[in-house]
Amino acid sequence: MQFNILTLGCKVNQYESQAMREDLLRHGFEQSPDRDRADITVINTCTVTSVSDAKNRKLINRVRRNNPGGIIVLTGCMPQAFPDEMKAFTNCDVILGNKDRARLVPAIEEYISNKTPLTDIPAYLSADSYENLTVTSFDEHTRAFIKIEDGCNRFCSYCIIPYARGRVRSKPLDDLRRELENVALNGYREVVLVGINLSAYGLGESFDLADAVEAACAVEGIDRVRLGSIEPEQMDEPLIKRLAAQPKFCPQFHLSLQSGCDNTLKAMNRHYDSAEYAEIVSRLRSAFDNAAITTDVMVGFAGESEADFQASMDFVKSIGFAKVHVFPYSLRKGTRAERMPDHVPPAEKERRARLMGELTDNERQKFLRSQTGRVEPVLFERLRRGYLEGYTKNYTPVRVYSDDTSLCGTIANVKLTEAKEDWCDGELTLVPG
Repeated sequence: MQFNILTLGCKVNQYESQAMREDLLRHGFEQSPDRDRADITVINTCTVTSVSDAKNRKLINRVRRNNPGGIIVLTGCMPQAFPDEMKAFTNCDVILGNKDRARLVPAIEEYISNKTPLTDIPAYLSADSYENLTVTSFDEHTRAFIKIEDGCNRFCSYCIIPYARGRVRSKPLDDLRRELENVALNGYREVVLVGINLSAYGLGESFDLADAVEAACAVEGIDRVRLGSIEPEQMDEPLIKRLAAQPKFCPQFHLSLQSGCDNTLKAMNRHYDSAEYAEIVSRLRSAFDNAAITTDVMVGFAGESEADFQASMDFVKSIGFAKVHVFPYSLRKGTRAERMPDHVPPAEKERRARLMGELTDNERQKFLRSQTGRVEPVLFERLRRGYLEGYTKNYTPVRVYSDDTSLCGTIANVKLTEAKEDWCDGELTLVPG
């Protein structure tokens, strides 16, 4: 039988979809060449906001409409966070949570055998261990996302993810090393270590995030190692020092901010204030040459006044981010923020998102202009419309006019010549990077 996997949400979900894909292939299922006509469609959901849930429902309905006789398997964060609501999802034949993906193939086989809808969403327990998924390849040709951590203990007031992912659990280092060696053997030059709360990797264990980075940097064939999104206050001096000692480590840090206003950060139950955040950014820039700091910023959180919003704007401008993902707060059922007073009207949230977006677009341009004139090693990923496209170590997108496909998957020095809308143009050079 043929299958497809449709993935919504974060890089962790993408990794888990790849692990499920490889599991299905090992058990004799085949990847469908037709997105809309697979015998089995696995939908790996995101539930970070109510908008995410709406996207999940829209996708389920589209798959059922386009392929009425196919089997739909619903999995991921939405069923895990809201198991009691899954009985309403009559369009789905098999519903699984996040906890035990080893149940995927047996559940599908059980449904094929008896045609009885199946729902299996066991709750997370505090003593749960890390579910050791593994991948050997990835859809991208040069970069592999490697999940090393799951779960979150933070309970930010706006966030449902601890209920969808359970408590912090970490991939053992020996398992990580084996997985890294496999992806390197399959030609991946760059790995990105990802997790739900990546900075908490190793919590309660005898290892930590620096150990994971050092393990990745030690693998022959892997030339670059990046981190996914990290919580800022966990980037302490010892960790920064160990990361800076690794030549393969890429100086791009996605430090989750959410707001630049201390009042809002406190209401969000974030674990730092703006001054601490700025100090961490300063440490990173001192330790790493040409570091890029990127982040997420939420506007219109419950109770955010105009003064709070302006404070967040001022702080964001003061940092000089390389790139910012701006989004309006979306009320999330089941969170503390849902019950907070003084919710900001939708039109005002959109206005603030527009203003913050204009500011951060300008900051993005400043960053790209700051990269021009530099010679940087670029890992080329693809040839598209007459341009080689790739990224520098600090994740600046670069385009080089060329039709040389042999450079795809290689690293070459490029002089960055001009900042464009969201990338830099460059020229291949023999000057050392």
